[in-house]
Amino acid sequence: MTAAKGGSSGPPPGGPEAVPRKGDADPALLALEGLTKTFQTRRGSVRAVDGLDLEVRSGETLGLVGESGCGKSTTGRMLVRLLDPTSGRITFDGTDITALPQRRMRPLRSDLQIVFQDPYSSLNPRQTVASIVGAPLRVQGVPAAEAHARVREMLSLVGLDAEHAGRYPHEFSGGQAQRIGIARALVTRPRLVVADEPVSALDVSIQAQIVNLLSELRRELDLALVLIAHDLAVVRHVCARVAVMYLGRIVEIGERDAIYDAPAHPYTRALLSAIPLPDPVAERARERIVLRGDPPSPASPPSGCPFHPRCHKAESMCRTERPVLSRVAGREVACHFPEVS
Repeated sequence: MTAAKGGSSGPPPGGPEAVPRKGDADPALLALEGLTKTFQTRRGSVRAVDGLDLEVRSGETLGLVGESGCGKSTTGRMLVRLLDPTSGRITFDGTDITALPQRRMRPLRSDLQIVFQDPYSSLNPRQTVASIVGAPLRVQGVPAAEAHARVREMLSLVGLDAEHAGRYPHEFSGGQAQRIGIARALVTRPRLVVADEPVSALDVSIQAQIVNLLSELRRELDLALVLIAHDLAVVRHVCARVAVMYLGRIVEIGERDAIYDAPAHPYTRALLSAIPLPDPVAERARERIVLRGDPPSPASPPSGCPFHPRCHKAESMCRTERPVLSRVAGREVACHFPEVS
């Protein structure tokens, strides 16, 4: 393995690779079927994720995007079984892990890992870097000598000096701390990693370095990456496929270029219209879609299409009938009136 030192400031070279699509011969590495997550609060129940179907294939880069509160992070935590779903099914490599007891889930933890948003709050300040990165190996019962070697290898791979393994998290910058979190997630050589807003808590000057590092390591280690983000420009650089979430549901999912070049759902069009264009002439000439009001509360979602209170194309049926994901122009979209070029 070659060490990824520092990282560049531009987009990852070569871009994301194409992957097999649903219906191809290769089965999904991970599949969600009808997944829901309901939280109980003093004011009642809140359905954070509402009947979600999703597949992730080996080596795939999938971006999960949407506004804050749409259920992205909850979905990510259910993907790796840090949260148990209220209903639905999670299958990993052909095994139903939805309700698998922790004793039987433990061997699978090495294959399913997560990188958290805030690097400092996810690292124990009382432990050394070597202890933090090596923790998953201890859980898996890896011998001490092998674990020590793998920790040093992984620190070098993420661009950190292996000689600093005895230091503590507070001795590192935010970007370096996130590299420690990435090393911890990758030290077990997982097959799938969820990166939950991995750069949103970092300084803008180093965000591109971490994004590029994740992209390079995904290719080098041949793992599947689910990138949860609200920055659509980052997702476009890294991901081959994109799923757009709104109020706990996927409203559009498909190949990156199809969605970015010709979004079919009004919500996706509004999100993409907010991305600044480098050409000032094109920026002034393009349509900017401004959404009305705030997203509805998941505690009291609207009837019919969840997006209809903010949609400029909403008709009477949108208020009463919930659209399902249907194949439209090379992607799946949940809209009664999708915009097709």
